[in-house]
Parts: sequence; C-alpha cells; structure tokens
Amino acid sequence: MKDTVLFFVVLFSLSVLVSHSVGGRVKAPLLQQSNRLVFSKSFNSIYDTSMYGRLQLNNGLARTPQMGWNSWNFFACDINETVIKETADALVSSGLAGLGYIHVNIDDCWSNLLRDSKGQLVPHPETFPSGIKLLADYVHSKGLKLGIYSDAGVFTCQVRPGSLFHEVDDADIFASWGVDYLKYDNCFNLGIKPIERYPPMRDALNATGRSIFYSLCEWGEDDPALWAKEVGNSWRTTDDINDTWASMTTIADLNNKWAAYAGPGGWNDPDMLEVGNGGMTYEEYRGHFSIWALMKAPLLIGCDVRNMTAETFEILSNKEVIAVNQDPLGVQGRKIQANGEDDCQQVWSGPLTGDRMVVALWNRCSKPATMTASWDVIGLESTVSVSVRDLWQHKDITDNASVSFEAQVEAHDCHMYIFTPQAAVVSRSDV
Repeated sequence: MKDTVLFFVVLFSLSVLVSHSVGGRVKAPLLQQSNRLVFSKSFNSIYDTSMYGRLQLNNGLARTPQMGWNSWNFFACDINETVIKETADALVSSGLAGLGYIHVNIDDCWSNLLRDSKGQLVPHPETFPSGIKLLADYVHSKGLKLGIYSDAGVFTCQVRPGSLFHEVDDADIFASWGVDYLKYDNCFNLGIKPIERYPPMRDALNATGRSIFYSLCEWGEDDPALWAKEVGNSWRTTDDINDTWASMTTIADLNNKWAAYAGPGGWNDPDMLEVGNGGMTYEEYRGHFSIWALMKAPLLIGCDVRNMTAETFEILSNKEVIAVNQDPLGVQGRKIQANGEDDCQQVWSGPLTGDRMVVALWNRCSKPATMTASWDVIGLESTVSVSVRDLWQHKDITDNASVSFEAQVEAHDCHMYIFTPQAAVVSRSDV
C-alpha cells in the first residue's frame, strides 16, 4: 500500500513538473530564493523574472547573450568577402575574440538579386565570388562562427530574395555552408503576423541538425518578448538604432520594459552597438556599452574593428563590464530609479551570481550631478555593508559602504560598479 501511495505521489509530482515546463525548461523565475540577510523583501519584485521560461526555446544555445560583430552599422551594403575575412582576422589579432566576440555576422546585401534556376539563394558573384562555404571555413579556421542574414518576407530590406515560403530550402543551404547564426529580418512581409512567419524558419533550422543561433529581427512591432521565447534565441525589442545619443537612450528605455522576460536561452535585443562609429562622445559610448551589458543585451560590435581607436578598443575590451553581461545568473538589469529634470539622473541595477549586484549611475542630464544608489531602492537590506568596485577605473572604491553609495557623474557619463556583500553576511546566510 505504501508503495502504491508513493507511486501516485511521484506520478502527481511529475505531472505538475511537466505542466509547468515547455520545450524542456521548467517555467519558473530565475530568482526563486534570495539571500534574506543581503536582500530586502522587495528584491524579487524589483528584479521580477516571473515571465522567464514561459515557452522558452531550448536548443542549447544562448546560455549567455551572444557576442560578436555585425556588418550593417558601419558598412551597410558595402560588404564583400575580403571585409569579412579581415574582420575575422582583426577580432583575433586584437584579442577581442578571446574576450568572447566570436560571431562574425554578415548582414543584408550578401546575396545575388535573384535566386538561381533551382530556386536557391546564391551569393553575389562580384562581392562573394568564393561562396559562403569557403568563407565559413575561413572564419571557422580562426576559431570563430559565421552568421548570415535573411528576411521573413518575400524580399530583404535591401530587396534581395527573402526566405518567406522558402524556409526549408534556405535553412538547408545555410546549414550546408556551415552557417552558425541567422539574423532574420521583417521587411516585405505581406502583412502576415510575425508570430506566423517566424516559427517556420525555427522548425527548418532545427530540422537541419546543425546548431544555428536564431536571432529574430522583428523590430519590436508585435511585442516579441510575449511570444518569441518559443521561437528564437534573441528577439529585437526596438526599431533600428542609429549612432546618436537620442536614439541610443530611447532604445535603452524601450528595451527596459521587457526585462522580466529574458534569461538564459532567450534575450531581449535592443540592436547592435554603435561604439566607435563617431556619432557620440567617449562618455556616451561608455554609457551605451555599460547599459547594454547590464541589460544582458547581445554585444554585437557595429564598427570597423580593423581600424579602431584606442578609446573604442578600451570600451569594447573592458573585461569587467563584459563579465556582467556574461554572468551565468542571466537576470536582465533594469532602470530602478529616475530623478531630476526629465528623469535624467538614473540608477540602473541588477543581481549577479554570488549575491553581488551591478549598479550603474547614468547621468543623462546636460550637467554634472551627484547621484545616489540607496539600499532600499536597489533592494539591499538596510543593515548590509558592501564593497564597491568601479568597473571603468578598475579599482576598489571602498570595502564598507552602507545604507547608500553616491558619486559625482559628469554629463552624459555612466559609472558602473559591482557591490559585493561583506563576507560575514554571506557566510551567515549559509548557516
């Protein structure tokens, strides 16, 4: 009788588990239990992750946000196989590949204007004369991964052949070429809803047997965070970025809305980095990179890495900021507080592994400001003391901050810190 009861208890438990999981992932928030000696009662609501895991695609990819390079922001249509090879070389020789920038992604304009007589996509014979397979072999020989672009419409945005109604053929040929990543755009879509157009390519990619990162570029039009987690590994939440302060800050705010939906396996994508393209100041680019890292956004370089300035390289190669982005806890940081004129004095923060927190003081005002991160606002217990490390100065500021932390931040600049609870507090929580 006991064995029978035990069997039904186990069976019931399994049925509950299955009913709360889709696609091989348990439907549960990332922050299921926080250290009560470190974090306040409001911590889990501040950093809500309750929507993570619902219908999550589980293809084994995107355990952390993707890192690499994309051709569009700098080159647009002016691309060729030499540029792609030289970019791969530069990622390796500069050391950026060793920091995690491993995806070399070709955007629009790589293909010929028409499909061939068999209905297949073909590379443009003048700009990619060697073909994508040999280019992929070259990129792979550098220890990197090759990405390619297509569109969930009848044409790409630059009026090359799209993949709508050609998903199986195109996925098969991408896999045969050795492609590792697909950016899938949204132009010329015939008015068909994205939720109908994007899954067929997911299915076609999966059917190839090759692991191909699936990046949805739907521009946030149909709120993809609500549905794309069962479809892709990342999903654009916004329209295209451009190399201006106004564009970058607006896009950061739009992406912030969907923080509760992201996590390992599927990420909100506020578009590629503009760092190094010349339209913003050093301080503005530093804020751009800091906030993208904190938001667990893809870190896809959008400048010409063959000709970077020292300042551009300094930003893109900041190991401590990259480590925030790649932290395995995978909780998207978010805007916690906004004060001042037009809410221009902003505190952004998020939890990391080891009971640590990342905190960014982002001054979007037109003049310097003294900015404060208060424990009650960012979700720390009032009695907790933390050490503070500055990720841009690469130095420890204090080992005993309590109640709040403040700093003077220049206009349009961003300071980024790691808060680590004192060891005594962490150890007591384990008792």
